[in-house]
Amino acid sequence: PGGFSSYFLQLHLVALNLPLSGDMRADFQCFQQAQLAGLTSTYRAFLSSHLQDLATVVRKTDRYHLPVVNLKGETLFNNWESIFNGNGGQFNIHVPIYSFDGRNVMTDPSWPQKVIWHGSTANGIRLVSNYCEAWHTADLGATGQASPLQMGKLLDQKVFSCSNQFIVLCIENSFVSDPQG
Repeated sequence: PGGFSSYFLQLHLVALNLPLSGDMRADFQCFQQAQLAGLTSTYRAFLSSHLQDLATVVRKTDRYHLPVVNLKGETLFNNWESIFNGNGGQFNIHVPIYSFDGRNVMTDPSWPQKVIWHGSTANGIRLVSNYCEAWHTADLGATGQASPLQMGKLLDQKVFSCSNQFIVLCIENSFVSDPQG
């Protein structure tokens, strides 16, 4: 119903279909689950990594004018940049975040802990001491930065053991087909 053009003028924020510990291949899983769900654009993990800060995962040209929406097109943030203004990524908790298979992560029992991994500061910069060794360990003694969703924030600053299984979000990264691709 929204029509082709309106769908592509927004960035979708979607959760992986299952919670994950700190040892994850999140970018790959975002890519794979988006494809399986029939979504044609590329999705990247909503995580800081050893290569990239979370704030820069979305291309510079798309950070300011595209709303960040859930799978059904409901607005979570006015734009990507507004997530990183220092208020912890405050969003309206009445707008659900859905998984690629269409479940509301805030209410579905598949995610017993309503917490999302992010590994970042409130400004979206990587926290090398708290990102589960670049998301390669689920070790009880290792730690990762995460955010309890009940606070209505994506970037609340809480530290958890990497052995926890939490929500992992994916952000639509590109909706222009690359002519070189």
